[in-house]
Amino acid sequence: MAGAALVTAAVMLAVYAVIGAGQSGWTSARTGGALAAAAVLAVAFVLAESRAAAPLVPLRLFRQRNLTAASVVGVLWAAAMFAVFFLTSLYLQRVLHYSPLRTGLAFLPLSLLQGAVSAGLSARLADRFGIRPPLVAGLLLAAAGLGLLSRAPAGGAFVADVLPGSVLLGLGAGIALTPVLLAATSSVRTEEAGLASGLVNTAFMLGGALGLAVLASVAGTTTQHLAAAGHAQLAALTGGYHAAFLGGAVAAALAAVLAATLLRPATTPASLTTATAPGEPAAADTKA
Repeated sequence: MAGAALVTAAVMLAVYAVIGAGQSGWTSARTGGALAAAAVLAVAFVLAESRAAAPLVPLRLFRQRNLTAASVVGVLWAAAMFAVFFLTSLYLQRVLHYSPLRTGLAFLPLSLLQGAVSAGLSARLADRFGIRPPLVAGLLLAAAGLGLLSRAPAGGAFVADVLPGSVLLGLGAGIALTPVLLAATSSVRTEEAGLASGLVNTAFMLGGALGLAVLASVAGTTTQHLAAAGHAQLAALTGGYHAAFLGGAVAAALAAVLAATLLRPATTPASLTTATAPGEPAAADTKA
């Protein structure tokens, strides 16, 4: 109970600090104090978990290199993907003047492609090539998609400026899904596979919350600076979204680099179904 309260408070304070940084500044006492308090609570969480008889998160699991690497990759990947939906919605509505319904329909290609690829192709690629190559490829595709979105102009069009990036993001996210979950469960004991899967999913949620806060703050701060420099409103808004999309692309590319350098071939026998069904025996993957 204490561990859950500490980690929740730490994340909330960190998000509060990042969101407020756009108004008060990154070097302000408010931002620095909130970030420092979040760090103290995070340390308190680790200490509490290390001494608890029945810890929320057994810290020994993070000695497993693949689980730790998959969790870090999950944080970075989710930071990029969560921001995509939020920032693209703002770009479509505030810059291209889409209605809310039309904006929702604009996400169909990305969502349908991601679902279709993750439902079949992702597992087959992991079975054929191992967890590392498809994970790296998927993350690089996502980074490329974000890079394309960062070039969408103020007078852009959906088919020319949004759809190509959405297609790459859908492909990349779909391909990377199964490998990152397999990486988390591949080196833990069978009875801990469900917990490992839960940890990497928690990493996704934490990364999404913090990443969205950071990239939204980047977008807002950049827009304010451009407006103050005399740029027109739409140009300033678009410039802010460009900066945030580039930040997401960097996060996805960094996740790809970490996956390529830190992940090891899996060592525990299991099946591919573990990745989508936490609690079942962990999946085997003997390929790098």
